[in-house]
This record gives sequence, C-alpha cells and structure tokens, in this order.
Amino acid sequence: MAQQKIVQTAGRQQLGDFAPEFAHLNDDILFGEVWSRNDLLSLRDRSLVTITSLISMGITDNSLRYHLATGRRNGITRTEIAETITHIAFYAGWPKAWAAFNIAKEVWADDVTGNDDAAAFARAMIFPLGEPNTAYARYFSGRSWLARVSTEQIPFANVTFEPGCRNNWHIHKAAAGGGQMLVGVAGRGWYQEEDKDAVDILPGTVIHIPANVKHWHGAAKDSWFAHLAFEIPGEETENIWLDPVSDEEYNNLGTR
Repeated sequence: MAQQKIVQTAGRQQLGDFAPEFAHLNDDILFGEVWSRNDLLSLRDRSLVTITSLISMGITDNSLRYHLATGRRNGITRTEIAETITHIAFYAGWPKAWAAFNIAKEVWADDVTGNDDAAAFARAMIFPLGEPNTAYARYFSGRSWLARVSTEQIPFANVTFEPGCRNNWHIHKAAAGGGQMLVGVAGRGWYQEEDKDAVDILPGTVIHIPANVKHWHGAAKDSWFAHLAFEIPGEETENIWLDPVSDEEYNNLGTR
C-alpha cells in the first residue's frame, strides 16, 4: 500500500491558543506520523483498533463519532462495524456496546435501505450495489446490478450478481491492447474461458482476460457475488455478446 500522509488540523483549530504543545502532538505526531504509517497497518485496520479502544474505555462522545465516520471512509462496511461492536460487547461490556451502536446507526444512517437479500449483500460490500443492470439485462441470465466506480484513467465498475446469475459468453475484441480485468469483491463466483475449466472467484481474486478470448463470468448457484470490472484501453475495442451459458454447462461446474 502506498504511503498516505494524514493531515489533521483539529488540534490547532480547537486548542492551538490554549494548549499549543498538545495540538502539535495531536496533529503532527498522532495523525501526521502514527496514523500515516499505513505501510505497516492499513487505515482501515487503524480505524478498527481505535474504535475498539474507545468503546472499551467507554468513550462514546464526539471522538467515537469522528472515528466511526473515519472508519467508514476507510472502508469499514455497515455489516463489519455491527459485527465488530457485537464482538467488543462480550469483552468490554454490554452497555458500552449499546452506546456505540446508537452512534454507529447514525453514522451509517444513509447506507443501503431495504430488507431484501440484495440490500443485505450490499451492506457487506465496500463498493456500492448500484442500479439494476437493465441496459445489459438481455446478456445476463438472472438479475445483476451495476455501479460505475470511476470513469477516469482506467474506467471500472462494481458488478453484482444474484445467486445463479451469469453473463453470456462474450469477447472483448481489440486490434491491440484491450481486454478486461476482474477483481473479486464479495461472495463467490465463476470465470471460464472457452475449452477451459471454470475457476473460482473469491474476494481478492484477480482475473486477467486477454482481448479476443471467449469467456463468461457470474455468481455461484448458492452465493451472491460481486466483482470489479476494469476496462483495459485498446485500439478498435468492441464487446461481442454471444450465446447464454446453458443450464447444463452451468450446473456441471465443479463436477469435472
């Protein structure tokens, strides 16, 4: 992970005139040096450590609210913070967990709404679920969702599949360059190239798809699934959509 310098000014803004040395230690040492050592611990992990420490000490004021909000920005999902505070409750005390939950609910208040399976899966992901993938629905067997994460440099999106959903066989055609890269985000899925066995995609799995190779990808039968899809720049690029993956082909995955 690339080193990221954390800039903090709260100490000087709130205590600079009254306690300049404390403000310096808060802004320049705690955040400017310790929090900035994210080559040793990720910002997400430092947020989890800090949140756990504050709750364990019974500190549920603006400090906890700030670090919960920071943790959310650092990638902690609603599902993960709920499980973290539940775990803390057994070691730090039930009333402390209740107090922390009251603040966490407010911090994640604008998170995914709904009580269906799609909403539950979305709460467990760092990347958004997005909108129903209606523009490409005719190329998918089952429901999928699409969230454009970036349209600059290398465009990429988070694609979510309900259990059993997969896209048709297709080819990322290019005269030069091109192709696609997939990175597993959550759940379990499949990737398969023509005349090759399918391979698992799990969170963190990276799949490199060369241009002009026939393939498909989608969810396992018993799991929701999401992956990032990166569009690799190339010349004369075009997506060629082909036949659906048959139920027979799909149901035989993993049996060979």
